[in-house]
Parts: sequence; C-alpha cells; structure tokens
Amino acid sequence: MSEMAAHTPHSHPPGFAHQFETIEQQREAGTLGMWVFLVTEILFFGGMFTSYIIYRALHLQSFIEGSHDLFVKFGATNTAVLICSSLTMAMAIRSAQTGKSKRTIIGYLLVTMLLGATFLFLKLRFEWYADWKEGLIPGVSWIPSAAHTPGVKMFMCFYFFMTGLHALHMVVGLGILTVLVIMTARNRFSSQYYQPLEISGLYWHFVDIVWIFLFPLLYLIGGRYPGS
Repeated sequence: MSEMAAHTPHSHPPGFAHQFETIEQQREAGTLGMWVFLVTEILFFGGMFTSYIIYRALHLQSFIEGSHDLFVKFGATNTAVLICSSLTMAMAIRSAQTGKSKRTIIGYLLVTMLLGATFLFLKLRFEWYADWKEGLIPGVSWIPSAAHTPGVKMFMCFYFFMTGLHALHMVVGLGILTVLVIMTARNRFSSQYYQPLEISGLYWHFVDIVWIFLFPLLYLIGGRYPGS
C-alpha cells in the first residue's frame, strides 16, 4: 500500500508529468529540449549573419550608404525596450520561484508583452512604413536613384529579411507569453512548478540577444542621425 501511495497523483506537485520519475528530471528534460531548439535557431541565424558579413566585406561602401537610410534613434530605442523586457521576464520567473502571488507574475508578464508590442509598433510604424514611403523596400517599393546602387539594394534585402525574421520570432514570443498569462491565471504555477515560465524565458532572452547583434551590424555602420 505504501508503494502505491507513493505513485498517486497527490504525491507530486501540480504540472508533474507521469512519464518522469521526479520533478527535477522533468525540469532538466524541458530545459535540455529548449536548449536543443535554441541551438538550431543559432545555426539558422548564424547562416544569415555569416552571409551578411561576407557580402558586407565585398560591398562595404554600399552597405555604409544603405545604413545611412536607417533610423539609429529607433534602433537604439528598440534595443533599450528589449533589454527592459528581458528584465521583466526574469522578474516573472523569479516571482514564481519565490512563491509570489499570481497577480505579481501576471503583472511582469503583461509588462513584458507591452514592451514586445512596443518594439513591433516602433518597427512597423516608424521604420518600415517610412522605408516604404521612401521606396527603400526591394521588390515592394524600390525607387532606383543614383544613391541606390546594387550594393545598397543588397543591404536593404539583408535588413528586411533579418529584421523581419526577428520580428516573426517576437510575434511567436508574444503568443507564448499570452499562454503563460492564461496558465498563471489558472493557478498552474507554484514555487515547485514553474518550468514553462523558465524555458519560455530562455526563448525570449534568445530573441533579445539576436537583436543586440542585429543593431550594431545594421545600424552602426553609418546610420541616419538627426540633421544628416
């Protein structure tokens, strides 16, 4: 009887999956799975970064000219926004670990979502929309001029593909955070079980780190400054 009682659902914390022996094993398996996924993402983005570096070396002056068409102030603002969102995501996880109320966890998650949405709004409304009006989107609204050499067009292709893919990852992240808010509201997390928050935080931090690399690679080789 004692052996049967040890395997009853009540002997495990909420969220414990029956295929694991302990909650620690479940946490390690989930974390490992997320890291394996992130390694594939690193390989994917790494291929783009490598291609960008090669073509930048071959067409450096054109890439500098193309970078002058970008808005450094919005790129820098978005960098700060994402750094703050990583902080609030970490605070949400810490709140769950220390047994804080679900209102506290939801609050941090909602602020993280707000910051992520702010990033996308600034990118869409103040950068991509301005690029569309100025004819800087290859294949959509490209307006050839003396300043728009083939190398500049190539730079803009890299810019929209890399930032567009990053924005797609941000949208996925906002969807994940929405699910986490719902799970928190339904009391799915506790100080014993918070793994979905933890592994989702790894994904969110990864997306933020990708942007930290994109910002200097795209904007800081001659971005558009006020009055320039």
